[in-house]
Parts: sequence; structure tokens; C-alpha cells
Amino acid sequence: MSVTPQDVEKVALLARLAISESDLPEVTERFSRVLNLVDELNTIDTESVTPMSNPHDMEQRLRPDIVTRDDNRKALMASAPAQEQGYFLVPKVID
Repeated sequence: MSVTPQDVEKVALLARLAISESDLPEVTERFSRVLNLVDELNTIDTESVTPMSNPHDMEQRLRPDIVTRDDNRKALMASAPAQEQGYFLVPKVID
């Protein structure tokens, strides 16, 4: 795909990127190479490939949903500098 410096300038404007005039030819070349690679990938026949969400053939291991620790709220609240009705009190940060 042929990319012009004007195309790159337009994309840079839309993306809010600043590209200097001296870098414009190199960026245009790189942009063109990326789009050529995308065009090349689009020519590959993927009709017989099954879509997948993850390239790794793994299953998510789930742990049993059981309580593993006792409620230690009192011990945790004992170290709080300020508390009320079982909740931590913190300074107000938003008016």
C-alpha cells in the first residue's frame, strides 16, 4: 500500500502526534511497511482455522469456594488509628 507524507500528517493530526519535517520520510516508510505487512497477512487463507480466544490450550483451574481463614476483623481493627462501627475512618479527601 502506498502511503504519502500527507497521509502520515493526517493520521498524526488525528492521533495528536507531533512529527517533525525531518522525521516525516522515515515515519512514512515505516508506516508503509506496517500497512504492507497487514496486506500480506490479509492474503492468508484462514478459512479452515478455528477461531480461538487464547493460543494456549489451557483450562482455568478454579479453587473450591470454601472459607480458608477465620474472621479476624477484631485483630485487624485493633491496629486502626480510627474506627467506627467496625469500619476504618479515613480523612476526607474530596469536598
